[in-house]
Amino acid sequence: MKTKHLKLSNSRISRRSVLQGATALGGAAALSTFGAGTLRAAPKKGGTLRLAMGHGNTSDSYDPATWDNAYVQVFATARHGYLTEITAEGSLVGEVATSWEASPDAKIWTLQLRDGLTFHSGKTVTADDVIASLNYHRGDDSKSAAKPIVEPIQDMRADGPSTVVVTLANGNSDFPFILSDYHLAIMPSADGKIDPASSDGCGGYVVQSYEPGVQATLARNPNYWKSDRAHFDNVQILAILDAAARLNALVTGEVDVIDRVDVNTAHLLQRSPGVKLMTTTGTQHYTFAMDTRVEPFNDNNVRQALKYAIDRQELVDKVLNGFGEIGNDHPIGRSNRFFAADLEQHAYDPDKAKHYLKQAGLSSLDVSLSAADAAFTGAVDAGVLYSERAKAAGININVVQEPNDGYWSNVWMKKPWSAVYWGGRPTEDWMFSTAYASGAPWNDSFWENERFNKLLLEARSELDEEKRREMYYDMQSLVSNEGGVVIPMFASYVMAHSDAIATPDKVGANWTLDGFRAVERWWFA
Repeated sequence: MKTKHLKLSNSRISRRSVLQGATALGGAAALSTFGAGTLRAAPKKGGTLRLAMGHGNTSDSYDPATWDNAYVQVFATARHGYLTEITAEGSLVGEVATSWEASPDAKIWTLQLRDGLTFHSGKTVTADDVIASLNYHRGDDSKSAAKPIVEPIQDMRADGPSTVVVTLANGNSDFPFILSDYHLAIMPSADGKIDPASSDGCGGYVVQSYEPGVQATLARNPNYWKSDRAHFDNVQILAILDAAARLNALVTGEVDVIDRVDVNTAHLLQRSPGVKLMTTTGTQHYTFAMDTRVEPFNDNNVRQALKYAIDRQELVDKVLNGFGEIGNDHPIGRSNRFFAADLEQHAYDPDKAKHYLKQAGLSSLDVSLSAADAAFTGAVDAGVLYSERAKAAGININVVQEPNDGYWSNVWMKKPWSAVYWGGRPTEDWMFSTAYASGAPWNDSFWENERFNKLLLEARSELDEEKRREMYYDMQSLVSNEGGVVIPMFASYVMAHSDAIATPDKVGANWTLDGFRAVERWWFA
């Protein structure tokens, strides 16, 4: 009997499709050059974009296994093609792949590749290239940061030059989304392997020069298949790590776009002629993670008391200078598809915090909170504000300012309670699997919940959209009310550009700089 498959074609998954997975990110509204509904001229070609970023290291390379900061990710997206792409609106579209089919259990996926697509070198993109590109991140010897997300792949085979069949160990409705991950660039292969030192790609721009940690220059790919993208003639991506220097470069006209605007100086841009501020709020969030294996954090009543002892809006206003929104003690943001908007919000309530302390058999609580700016800018200040408000509930928080150097190796997941930065993940399953599933290496609260883990597995292979929604709502409630993290705020991506730059009405919120695709999607007005 022939296996029945569910098919998605025409390069796009609709918002109502049962196989959309968690791809409808619903990018948050952006404060940008144009307001919502503003009429604008069609994009035009030309000019050299100068983009200054607060990222980049001299140890960066072309090797996709090593990409770990926004500079290399933006640079990679400019020159490479990916099997799928998240749009600014949050839907999933095909890039190197044009369509994908899933078996009823979401374990077998058949990908159709775009005809006539070529690398910059002129080589035609084939199924062998796709398989070699994904295989590079797999296997026992792989050191790739993407290894965990491709480990579920059991087998891949080419069914002709333009078809790839992937078999997973278990069903995963989000698999097409995972293929958009920035590490999984499609690169040319020879004898079943890619050359990780190669700059050759099938994206909108061709590399002209690259000095890691300094700059990269690219020129438009004359053979790029997307006629409505890659508008700039040339692109220069600069690494300017100092926030003040980066801001000054924009104000003085030395660059056209910057990321990571310091929220403490963002107001200066409002007085600078010819400069526009842009913010998007997506999945980036800040947490205070407790080790739920040790006292007093092994008591959920204590955890609940701490969640009601923090003034979230005060932290958004004073630490983020308003560039963000309050969190509700789970990591799923408003830009995620299955965000539980109707889940009761944890609000500052000293009386309720006292109630939970009483339930724990306590009349007061003394705890230490480790923090450093390495966790997130303003983490120590956030801890102090937290401490001041918690006193009204009989909770005494001793904020320990840890050294920035070595924070992630000596404090995070080592000290019982610490401040943490998370860029988030664009799907619920990805985020929960990374930091909340039992045994996950980055489960920084060491939280164990049998019902949560059961729902996580069931939702991953469930193809019915409404059933998945209910499961993810339940998981958000479990983490919020029983989990071991206080999540007070989601931080916006704060960027700025000259008014010579034009952007789409909506920019992506899944990552900074329009989902890492500003180089391809923006243009000169």
